[in-house]
Amino acid sequence: MKKITLKDGTEIPVLGQGTWYMGENPAKKEQEIETLRWGIEHDMNLIDTAEMYGEGASEELVGEAIAPYDRSKLFIVSKVYPWNAGRDHIFQSCRNSLKRLGTDYLDMYLLHWRGDVPFEETVDCMEELVEEGLIRRWGVSNLDVDDMEELLDAGGDNCMADQVLYHLGSRGAEVELLPWLQEHQMPMMAYCPLAQAGRLKASLLQNPEIQKVADKHHVTNVQILLDFVLSRPYTFTVPKASSLEHVKANRAAADIILDEEDLKRLDAAFPKPAYVNGLDMA
Repeated sequence: MKKITLKDGTEIPVLGQGTWYMGENPAKKEQEIETLRWGIEHDMNLIDTAEMYGEGASEELVGEAIAPYDRSKLFIVSKVYPWNAGRDHIFQSCRNSLKRLGTDYLDMYLLHWRGDVPFEETVDCMEELVEEGLIRRWGVSNLDVDDMEELLDAGGDNCMADQVLYHLGSRGAEVELLPWLQEHQMPMMAYCPLAQAGRLKASLLQNPEIQKVADKHHVTNVQILLDFVLSRPYTFTVPKASSLEHVKANRAAADIILDEEDLKRLDAAFPKPAYVNGLDMA
């Protein structure tokens, strides 16, 4: 699988596994663990979770799923609530996440979204967590260019990535944010690469141009949506899959190579906006 290189030289797969809403239904537990393990065994060893997901239930599920594996071969990401991202709470929040995950360290720890804690304080705490060995590196989520500029002014040069919503139908990040991140050697981590539920996702899945590209490669429309994100420069993604069928389809998408004709067709059907006003949220 193609890799992406972080600014510290670490290589990670462009396709990982998300866990939003996973771990919340006991009846699905074994299936979700089996799914995560299949992904790990097929090069998708990047797993993204958060203390918010099921109020820790997702982290506990991930912890059980990764228990049999060599920890050094995994790349585990979790996120801290913004109200826990200050000196009073972040250290305990991180330790709580580590306990639920059954690991001694996180490969990356993200500020989940911007809150009231000053960036200077969060940056200092993140760097202390690195010094203590509780995390290897840190990043952010749901921050736009203005926020990222402010983060750098607050000493955040060691930020490794920005996780934002991004897919074929929501390309606003390409206008300003993605070029800015590339300039500063911070890859963009795309969540919801298949779009969230609702009219937008339905319109993507039913679009005739996407169907033409899918038919050409003998794959599904969903796989084309995922491969579009995987084709973007300096971007990696963490789609959720809670079944073997879904995770296998996601993994297969990483081997699809969209050519120039495919990308032009998709671009014409869902063009990048001329300008944006804030991050896309759908």
